[in-house]
Amino acid sequence: MDFRDNEVLIEQLKNGEEKAYMYLCDTYYRRLSAYAQSLIHDHALAEDIVQNVFIKTWKFRKKLKPDFSLQGFLYRSVYNEFLDTYRKNRAVTLLEQKYIESLNQIVNETEDVAMDKMIALVKKEVQELPQKCKRIFNLSKEDGLTNIEIAEYLDISIKTVEYQMTKAYKILRNKLSDQYEIVLFFLFHASGNYKKHP
Repeated sequence: MDFRDNEVLIEQLKNGEEKAYMYLCDTYYRRLSAYAQSLIHDHALAEDIVQNVFIKTWKFRKKLKPDFSLQGFLYRSVYNEFLDTYRKNRAVTLLEQKYIESLNQIVNETEDVAMDKMIALVKKEVQELPQKCKRIFNLSKEDGLTNIEIAEYLDISIKTVEYQMTKAYKILRNKLSDQYEIVLFFLFHASGNYKKHP
């Protein structure tokens, strides 16, 4: 039986075929874990999110429809689990709520593999920032340091930090569409240090 066929896989899942479920897990676990990790920036939480998605998919398998894109369904399920976790773990500001709603629309409209490509492109553009820009940007977004902490750590002025951050955002904004800026926000949301630059 060819589980690579979306309709066959869904039909066998609905029939309670455990081999179909194992195929689903084996095929998508790593990709979904990487996606969850890019959203939550916490390995343990990312693993929990993906496991919850697989458990719920099996539990409610009879509701799956033959014309579903399983891959798209799984990505959206991971995103929804991420949102629940995000909201439970921290208060959501009005700015963040705006981005949550925007990203939710993108996730619902974007085909499965396209979301992977979107995230990969954002990460690639960050890696291609000028060296000084990239280092300061990553200290802010990945390590969660404040501008003052970055200035002290690198022994530079706060104005230099602010200039490099503004420069980084200008470069990224010129290369990435509004949708990518929203993804950029969520890729680095965990630091709690995202600022919308003019």
